[in-house]
Amino acid sequence: MSRPEHAPKDHPATPRGKTGVLIANLGTPDDYSYWPMRRYLNEFLSDKRVIDYPKWKWQPILQAIILTKRPFSSGAAYKSIWNEDKGESPLMTITKDQTAAIAATMKDRFGDQVMVDFCMRYGNPSTRSKVREMVAAGCERILFFPLYPQYAGATTATANDEFFRALMDEKWQPAVRTVPAYFEHPGYIDALAKSVETAYGAMNQKPELLVVSYHGMPIRYLMEGDPYHCQCQKSTRLLKERLGWEDTQLITTFQSQFGPEEWLQPYTVEEVARLAREDGRKNIAVIAPAFSADCIETLEEINEEIKESFEEAGGETFTYIPCLNDAPDHIAALSDIISDNLRGWLD
Repeated sequence: MSRPEHAPKDHPATPRGKTGVLIANLGTPDDYSYWPMRRYLNEFLSDKRVIDYPKWKWQPILQAIILTKRPFSSGAAYKSIWNEDKGESPLMTITKDQTAAIAATMKDRFGDQVMVDFCMRYGNPSTRSKVREMVAAGCERILFFPLYPQYAGATTATANDEFFRALMDEKWQPAVRTVPAYFEHPGYIDALAKSVETAYGAMNQKPELLVVSYHGMPIRYLMEGDPYHCQCQKSTRLLKERLGWEDTQLITTFQSQFGPEEWLQPYTVEEVARLAREDGRKNIAVIAPAFSADCIETLEEINEEIKESFEEAGGETFTYIPCLNDAPDHIAALSDIISDNLRGWLD
C-alpha cells in the first residue's frame, strides 16, 4: 500500500505496482448433480465460440432437449472421476496444483512483484472475479494465459473474450497481454516426449502404436480459418522428431465430436477399434497433448469409453499416458513461457 506520488498527505494509500499472471482453463461444474451440471452445460453450450448456430435456432434445442437429458449422462461421467476427498473435479485439483507450482517459480524469479492465480472460462472461479481480485490487489499489469497449447476459437479465443469482457467492468484498467498458443514451444514438446519415454520405460512390452488424440472440432471451423488442426499436426510431428521415431510409430486422431456436422478425422473412438479389428493391433498407448490437465475428456472419455471401444474390437492392452499436469518439466515449460511474455514488464 502506498500514497500516489504528489498526492496530499490525507490521500488514502492504494495498492499498486504488482504484475498479475492469470492462468485460464476450460472449467468444471461445482458438482455432478443435475442442477450444477445443467448450469455448467448451459454456460458452455451457449457460448457462440463453441456452438455458432443462430441463437433462435440453437437455444430452443439446447434448453428443451439437450439440457433436459445431458446433465444426467454428463453427471454420471463426472461422478466416475470425481475427487471425492476434495469435493471437486480432477481438473480443479490439478489446476490448483499447477497454479501453486507456477507461483512458487515466479516468486523465485521475481520476488513479490508477481501475483499468480487461475480462473475458469465456465463455472468457478470466474474470469471476472479473478480480474477484480487482481486489480484490487494492485496489479497494474495482467498477463492472461489460456492453458491451451494449440489455438482454437472455441478454447483460446473464448477465454480471451471473457478476459476482455471482465476488463470492461474496471474503472482503472490494467495494461494487459495475452499469451499465444505454445504448440511448438521446445519445453512443451520436450515435456510431452519425456512423458512418453517414462510411460514406455515402465512397460514390459512397448505399444505397437502411439495414438496422439486431440479434442476435435467441426471441419467447417478449419475451412473458415481456425488454425487448430494445423497446430495439432505440427505438435505431433515435433513430438515424433523429438522421440526420434518413424511416421509409422504414431498417428493423430480427434475425439469428443458433438452434433450432426462432420468433425476433424479420424475419430479416436472409431480409429482405435479399426486398429484392433482390421490392423490386428493388440497393444496401443494414447496421449492427449491438447489438454494441459487431466479432465473429463481424458480420464473418462479416453480411459473409459475409448479404451472400451479398443478392447471390444479385440485389442488387449490399452495404456493412457496422463496429461502433463503439474509435472516439474511441464511447470518449468509454462514458467518459461510466462517469463518470456513478461519481458519489458519484468526482467
